[in-house]
Amino acid sequence: MTRDQLLVPIAIIVAGVIIAVAVYFINRKAVTVPPGQVNNTAVRAYDPSQDHIFGNPSAPIKIIEYSDMECPHCKTYAVTLKALVEEYGPTGEIAWVYRHFPIVELHAKAPKESEAAECAADVGGGDAAFFKFIDRVYEVTPSNNGLDLAALPDIAAAVGIDKEKFKACLDSNKYKDKVASQVKEALDLGIRGTPHSFISVAGNFLPVEGAQSVSAMRSALNAIIAELHNTTGTSTPTQ
Repeated sequence: MTRDQLLVPIAIIVAGVIIAVAVYFINRKAVTVPPGQVNNTAVRAYDPSQDHIFGNPSAPIKIIEYSDMECPHCKTYAVTLKALVEEYGPTGEIAWVYRHFPIVELHAKAPKESEAAECAADVGGGDAAFFKFIDRVYEVTPSNNGLDLAALPDIAAAVGIDKEKFKACLDSNKYKDKVASQVKEALDLGIRGTPHSFISVAGNFLPVEGAQSVSAMRSALNAIIAELHNTTGTSTPTQ
């Protein structure tokens, strides 16, 4: 969903962006995106001290997503990304990196939900708890600011996280600054809608807008993997 023009949902640039991604890696040409849309040269690489990852941390291809937990399109896209990581899991070539971009103008509750996900990781023991918590939020929220924030401790408990420790973390606002920092990071990149992701590979960050389908993403990823295998001989480089 976009911040500008009443935050109209983005879901249209499917074929263009995905084909551009594949063409980039096949022909080593720059991806064309609308002027001023996003500064993909300034994207931060995956950092295990700041980011949460689903899949192999050494995966050569990482899909870095900026997401809002009350965005219905983000809920859909999370299913896509999880399916892709699981599909490519045996090779360990694809991983999903989650970053917070709650759009407070639309979803006043989303920043606290982002903080809650960080508390889930803190109390629950890392990335696995983080993604279990997000999965459960997406299961129960009607989206568009519809989740009762009072339910967050119960959601944490439902995925095996100590409820009282979680609540203490959430009430402390411990992760408020981290969430705000990632929001600023997204805005500084020129991102104005969610979900917005980047395919990160070999030092390049290729923008993908909207909740793309599994088949569209698979087409791009297969082209990238094939090209990297051709370039390196047998395996893809880590980053």
